[in-house]
Amino acid sequence: MNSASSEGARPLGHPRPRRLRATPAMRRLVAETRLHPADLILPVFVREGAGEPVPISSMPGVLQHTTDSLKKAVTDAAAAGIGGIMLFGVPEHKDAIGSGATDPEGILNVATRIAVAEAGDALVVQTDLCLDEFTDHGHCGVLDANGYVDNDATLERYRDMGIAQAEAGSQLLGLSGMMDGQVAAVRDALDATGFGNTPILAYAAKYASAFYGPFREAVQSSLEGDRRTYQQDPANRREGLREVELDLAEGADIVMVKPAMSYLDVLADAAASSPVPVWAYQVSGEYAMIEAAAAHGWIDRRRAIEESVVGIRRAGADAVLTYWAVELAGWIR
Repeated sequence: MNSASSEGARPLGHPRPRRLRATPAMRRLVAETRLHPADLILPVFVREGAGEPVPISSMPGVLQHTTDSLKKAVTDAAAAGIGGIMLFGVPEHKDAIGSGATDPEGILNVATRIAVAEAGDALVVQTDLCLDEFTDHGHCGVLDANGYVDNDATLERYRDMGIAQAEAGSQLLGLSGMMDGQVAAVRDALDATGFGNTPILAYAAKYASAFYGPFREAVQSSLEGDRRTYQQDPANRREGLREVELDLAEGADIVMVKPAMSYLDVLADAAASSPVPVWAYQVSGEYAMIEAAAAHGWIDRRRAIEESVVGIRRAGADAVLTYWAVELAGWIR
């Protein structure tokens, strides 16, 4: 054999990873990460007093629902086979302590009763337990005389909010306010009032992120200033795992990392150490970026959506909150 013919030759047994990429069927067979509708959760906004659904301009395709249109959103989600919905209330009136959050006739509690009745056993109806949608200053807690979020006074409001949501029928309370001790406070309140079987989803590692921007429109936020004194600094990785460990010690049944795509390292850390399920929230800014780029023809919309959620699952998320939950479920069923 001359040198030209032998140059670059490989033994028959030489590893060739491309063998397992040759066809769609082969790629599907050996895929390490799979999406399933049951792993997806749809965030849903319900607006008090709305006569018809209201489009959210910064989140194309996402609506603020009326209590009537909520019913169809729930049945559509159930038909798609997704795992659950996360409800957010958009009240007409706000005040300094977020009174509407604990009012049985407040929009979130009303929406919860409607969703639970509509969903039956087909979905897990979850509720956002935070005051930001209900306060006139837009913060996640009660302010002290100096305008600083008072952690312990806020915990008292969270206790009451947890009981109100459980009474409305919420099947999973999503504690998203990032107050120290919030899981223990709500757990104690639930246990003391006969709701010991109501589980808690702790937004354990929630960062002060620019990617929440469109969400402000979605909930008609009244935020003044920012939330950097209680949400995490984006520069900190180890702190994310510490927050997860603290919430686990307080009795969290599920822990969350939020946002998702910019914090996949934190998500992987949590997934590697947590004995309970770890979820991630693909937030409004992540959604808006992909939709905007796709609308300009700069990326393939479907491939980008699928790739983004696969990446979050691959990093360790057992389930993903995403505004594409129903659409994505239709593609992968």
